[in-house]
Amino acid sequence: MLTVRVTAPHELARRLRDRLREEPTVSDIVYVPSAALDGDGDLLHFALARENANNVMRMLRHAGVPANGSIVVSEPIAVASDAATAAERAAPGHPADGVLWAQLADRSREDARPSWSFFAFLLLATLIAGIGRLLDQPILIIGAMVVGPEFAPIAAICYAVVRRKRGIVGMASVTLFGGFALSAAIAWGVWAIVYAFGLITYEQATTGPLTEFIIAPDVWSFVIALLAGIAGVLSLTTSKSSALVGVFISITTVPAVGTIGLTLAVGAWDEAFSALLQLLVNLAGLFVAGIATLWVQLKVGRRIGRRLAARRERRSAAQA
Repeated sequence: MLTVRVTAPHELARRLRDRLREEPTVSDIVYVPSAALDGDGDLLHFALARENANNVMRMLRHAGVPANGSIVVSEPIAVASDAATAAERAAPGHPADGVLWAQLADRSREDARPSWSFFAFLLLATLIAGIGRLLDQPILIIGAMVVGPEFAPIAAICYAVVRRKRGIVGMASVTLFGGFALSAAIAWGVWAIVYAFGLITYEQATTGPLTEFIIAPDVWSFVIALLAGIAGVLSLTTSKSSALVGVFISITTVPAVGTIGLTLAVGAWDEAFSALLQLLVNLAGLFVAGIATLWVQLKVGRRIGRRLAARRERRSAAQA
């Protein structure tokens, strides 16, 4: 269950209260008149089944709540209420499978914006990946995959494409590709200095059978990226976020960026190109899978929403 807090002008809040009382997936409605400091705003607080959250949120938006008040959605740790249990049973599907698109929108806008923390984590992951390739240590490559934050803007781009949010696509693309370019350039400079002082050799930077997969893109690289993209989007849109760790250690994006910086520093142009190709193959698989998964979830959610609306109309007609 979700908890929703709505503030709206008096007349609008009263209409919303009456509409929410007729919604079987809503329970425990609390109505507080004149709760706002200006005296003209009322407060509505209620529990909402996650599976039907998009339909209720759409109704609130169409009623004009965001323009005249606010909507705040949160997820409680536990809900002990027979009425909430009944509301959850009235909603179709499993609570863990419900996609809250408003939450995705907020997260995508946040993840699309460039930040120093994003670039710092991406640079650290890139340097760790370069060391992993240099020492031929897969465990360091895995560590770099976990540290890398690149899936956040990737998911933001996928969401923006499905929902046709051009502003988010542009900003997230700058964050993602700008971060990759900046991290690779800094890593290139660092490794060039290390190479100039003779602390590493060309052979060390270009050999290593245990991490050679980074410079060997093939059809399986694309297939793995597809599967990881599906898992990543599902973990973000449902309540199974723990699966993201598995996604991070399945894609060869940051390792490829780290290898690009290392191999460019020693003049191994062929390996740098292969690592770049690996990066592009993985990104292509992630984008295709992420966009397709979100599109399917959107279409299925809308179909379920129309079915619920038709059922509610038939119930209202029968009562009339």
